Amino acid sequence: MHKFALFHLCERPKILIDHIPGKQSRRLLDLQQEIEGSIVSYPRNIPIAIKRAKGAIIEDVDGNCFIDFFAGAGVLNLGHSNEEVLSYVETQQKELIHALDFPTENKLSAIQKVLAHLPEALRDQYKVSFVGPTGSDAVEAAIKLAKIKTGRDTVIAFTGGYHGMSATALALTSDVGFRQGISSLVSNIHFVPYPYCYRCVFKKQPDSCAMDCLEYLKMVLEDGHSGVPKPAAIILEPIQGEGGNIKPKAGYLEALVRLAHKHEVLVIFDEIQCGFFRSGEFLAFMHGDAAPDIITVSKGLGGVGFPVAGIIYRRDIEAWGPGAHIGTFRGNQVSLAAANGAFDFADKYNLAEHTLEMSDYLFAGLRTLQQEFPVIGEVRGQGLMIGLEFVKDRISREPDPQGVKEFRNHCLQRGLIFEVGGHYNNVVRLVPPLIITPAIIDAALEIMGASLAEMKHSTSTTTIHA
Repeated sequence: MHKFALFHLCERPKILIDHIPGKQSRRLLDLQQEIEGSIVSYPRNIPIAIKRAKGAIIEDVDGNCFIDFFAGAGVLNLGHSNEEVLSYVETQQKELIHALDFPTENKLSAIQKVLAHLPEALRDQYKVSFVGPTGSDAVEAAIKLAKIKTGRDTVIAFTGGYHGMSATALALTSDVGFRQGISSLVSNIHFVPYPYCYRCVFKKQPDSCAMDCLEYLKMVLEDGHSGVPKPAAIILEPIQGEGGNIKPKAGYLEALVRLAHKHEVLVIFDEIQCGFFRSGEFLAFMHGDAAPDIITVSKGLGGVGFPVAGIIYRRDIEAWGPGAHIGTFRGNQVSLAAANGAFDFADKYNLAEHTLEMSDYLFAGLRTLQQEFPVIGEVRGQGLMIGLEFVKDRISREPDPQGVKEFRNHCLQRGLIFEVGGHYNNVVRLVPPLIITPAIIDAALEIMGASLAEMKHSTSTTTIHA
């Protein structure tokens, strides 16, 4: 038995009915539609009502069990209801829950663990501030600190980037669909191309590209006629999430930091989704030598879904005083206890190494599927943050969002849940709990293979009939 097997409800899906959603799920979905606001989104594409979950398995109210390769939008890095992390929570709940920013052993321990997991050469160079319960709070704080430190207002962000839904975070998010009906947001945000090699805007190939996207950024910073004032900061995800689980070309992050620092511009790495061991390192930038000025963290930091967010920043950019950034729930003691438990769990079970092992195993299976099914144009990512880009054919690389939509539904009916993203909503985004086992991966690959085969057969039959 695998060391993580007991942390899951089971290791295979269990579908008891002919079609999802079942009767009880439909009842609750209908009630939700009637009484809850229309901004509800996930159940529209994953129509289930959840009863309980453990590890990487979700059970709906009809008794069906699904493999969860969504992990609460990359939050549940240690799985649903991990009892070892919850033991820290249960102890803390009996002692103290809300303490604003007063010092507690619990909070200071969490800060020390964050710093202790940075590269050894950098640990003494950074400080930590908890700023609120969500990733958007961390982004707001990071931008505020950068502006205060530099005295400048402009910020450079990236196409495909997602940073949150609050005013500044949304202004930094490139998906214009999120801005419908909003006439204005925070000003002085400028976007440049992310190193999305599969769809390079400069029409280059990875083996011959001299990082033209970085040269474009250099022009923006150095050409007085670029139209972009000298920025306070550049913000980007070391691995893009909502943009399609895109990993930059090797050396890009290091070159970007060097370029930014040459022009006295601060660099913010948004590690809200790709952090907390999802990439196989505590933070994704740690796979290379880039050292940002500010790092935003949230999501997986709460271990099993407890809301906590913070920024890790270089001591030499400390620029704000007492009360310059506040928030009632910045450092909830229960969430911080969960973070302490999550770090201890990660160290106890060598989570980073396990993530890389499961990554290699899952990548191998996905590339086998790619060889068999041409609809998969690219398999990419790092650690357990993987994207499958669906295309209508591999020559034109025309996006196939409808194919992804059909694929997701086929997988759901068989017992596998995941989210979709990408510039054209044509990317299958796989972000499972990091404690998945080979048996769970095998079951997920089996579902994906069967779903792709059914889609291929359906297309062939339609073509023949036509």
